[in-house]
Amino acid sequence: MTGQQDPSPESRPSPLALEQELSSLDAEFIRVLEDLIDALLAKGTLLVTDLPPEALEKLQQRKHARQRLKNALDLIDDAPLI
Repeated sequence: MTGQQDPSPESRPSPLALEQELSSLDAEFIRVLEDLIDALLAKGTLLVTDLPPEALEKLQQRKHARQRLKNALDLIDDAPLI
């Protein structure tokens, strides 16, 4: 042991704060995995048929949800005015 004491209970993050941090990190990591899978599929290193049907369904659901969010946030209509 290095002789350092544990931080006092007052200075430790709350379990709720730690849970929120872990949840945020999980979401970011999931996005990294999605991007990795997309890159492997694009290079042909991974085939769609290599994925279990459940994993493929979850990936498709997330892609559709992200697309719906993108469309909802696209407040500028690119159509010509005339």
